[in-house]
Amino acid sequence: MAIYTAKEIMEIIPHRHPFLLIDTIEELEAGVRAVGKKCVSFNEPYFAGHFPSHPVMPGVLIIEALAQVGAAAMLSLEENRGKTAYFVGIDKAKFRQMVVPGDVLMLETRIVKTKGGIGVGEAAATVDGKLAAKAELTFAIR
Repeated sequence: MAIYTAKEIMEIIPHRHPFLLIDTIEELEAGVRAVGKKCVSFNEPYFAGHFPSHPVMPGVLIIEALAQVGAAAMLSLEENRGKTAYFVGIDKAKFRQMVVPGDVLMLETRIVKTKGGIGVGEAAATVDGKLAAKAELTFAIR
């Protein structure tokens, strides 16, 4: 059972359709880690051009979805409520398998370092338990 629905996620992070890329938050340890879920549908607007004859979720959007999960973890802390987590860096990004319509993308971001308003998260996206993408994400909370 989801901890947060899309409506509740929108109360934490500022993203809206078509750029809200997570459907639910399944697990949450505020300020520590979060696990989100994205049910990838053929109706996603980016599939119209990426690629019409062989739809594949763009890797940058998988990374953005991971960042949104990390933002939900950080902005769930009482001292960060009402603030915005800005994406300021991506390191060590790797893409291991394509994500296509019908896939359920599980997104986990663990916050591994914070100092002041800057933080780093280790993030991984999986489909059916297989790694689809991973990266180290840096953010600033303002």
